[in-house]
Amino acid sequence: QVQLVESGGGLVQAGGSLRLSCAASGRTTSIYAMGWFRQAPGKEREFVAAISWSGGVTEYGDSVKGRFTISRDNAKHAVYLQMNNLKPEDTAVYYCAASRLPRIVLVTTDSNEYDYWGQGTQVTVSS
Repeated sequence: QVQLVESGGGLVQAGGSLRLSCAASGRTTSIYAMGWFRQAPGKEREFVAAISWSGGVTEYGDSVKGRFTISRDNAKHAVYLQMNNLKPEDTAVYYCAASRLPRIVLVTTDSNEYDYWGQGTQVTVSS
């Protein structure tokens, strides 16, 4: 089993920045691609960003491209999401996820292909 714990959420004004962190523990050797998803009230879960095991391949949702950056530190079993130029529409609960898909898959944007999920951290952007 793998446990994921997010941190770094909070309230920020539009145009501001936040950095989310996700710490993995347990059988971390079984996970490869990691990602961030978000869910706003009354909306479906949305893909935000994903990163391959090596960190060399990343993928972003269209709504965050150019503003968000995903990174990871395998030595610390952690993944990060730097969010810049935040907008009110970025308000949501942000979830960290980890996948056991083979390393050769690199990344995936499909939430069904993630095996472990954190509890989420709230991000609220005021206008």
